[in-house]
Amino acid sequence: MESRFNLFENEIGTKFAKRFAGTALVLQEASLPHSTQELMSLRASQINGCGHCIDMHTKEAEAAGESAVRLHLVAAWRESTVFTEAEQAALALTEAGTRLADAHQGVSDETWAQVRKHYDDDQIAALVCLVALINAANRMAVITHQKGGSYEAGMFKAALAH
Repeated sequence: MESRFNLFENEIGTKFAKRFAGTALVLQEASLPHSTQELMSLRASQINGCGHCIDMHTKEAEAAGESAVRLHLVAAWRESTVFTEAEQAALALTEAGTRLADAHQGVSDETWAQVRKHYDDDQIAALVCLVALINAANRMAVITHQKGGSYEAGMFKAALAH
């Protein structure tokens, strides 16, 4: 299956993609740990079947020093011992926010309480915005059939520099 469409070769797509990517930069400046952000992005991308984003977030996490063990266990984080309670809360929020159609009430009060226990208001804002952002990115990449495998760590920041 080949890519259907390259948003960066279209004027409207390019304008949108640059603004969209700019929102990601806001989140990178937040006090929410970068490793948590990459784990969340990876988990949402796994759920959504986005090979391009799985590739990107795995490689960015590796480049930032994330261990292979933790990256391999993200898909089974509930059955793992390598994630902190705070990371587990973030991953639970990611799953609930990604699977909105599967959960008749969205994010449970229990999940929200765990998020509140471990994160301050600025970090919670970043968590919520990140879940929305990665799900939107996954949808654009899946709709246009962007493939995983060719991403190299740092490509995202380099593309924004142009």
